Amino acid sequence: MKILVVGANGTLGSAVRNELASDHEVISAGRSEGDVKVDITSVESIKAMYQKVGKIDAVICAAGNAYFGPLNELTPENNEVAVQSKLKGQINLVLLGLDYVNDRGSFTLTTGIIMDDPIIGGISSAMAGGAVRAFVQAAAIELPRSIRINNVSPNVLEESMDSYGPFFRGFEPVPAARAAKAFRKSVEGAQTGQTYTVY
Repeated sequence: MKILVVGANGTLGSAVRNELASDHEVISAGRSEGDVKVDITSVESIKAMYQKVGKIDAVICAAGNAYFGPLNELTPENNEVAVQSKLKGQINLVLLGLDYVNDRGSFTLTTGIIMDDPIIGGISSAMAGGAVRAFVQAAAIELPRSIRINNVSPNVLEESMDSYGPFFRGFEPVPAARAAKAFRKSVEGAQTGQTYTVY
């Protein structure tokens, strides 16, 4: 398969790329590096990426930013980071990518454990993840040409504990390579509308 991985140079995206590269043609996309550049907060950038890449069998998004901080510091402005990136960015990858994904292809988006198991300071990210999950469930019954859509919801990654460890006290982190297997399951499997949890 020809698979586009958005966020392919991040911690999770690199693991996904490594998981799939031995069996598939993987095209890496990222904000600053990759086979093709993309800013998922920009509709024009997403359109340009798809035009450059052409027809593909699967799209994986392992990108999406969100503000982390307590509720009393959450503002409409910093909440917009998650809305524009983790939420709208991922949804726009689907909406703008439909004409580029082949029959029986797939989209796999990324959510996260805190939509099910909240943490202090994670409101904005949890909100976006929950909305993405709802979009996946609803879109699954309407996508044309037997195209499938799922989302992977990983726990905090072992490789990210230096940055995010203080937010995830008491959580048992998972290796990025383990989370990457859920993306393989989504791409190579037959299910749609699913949330693959890696907790």
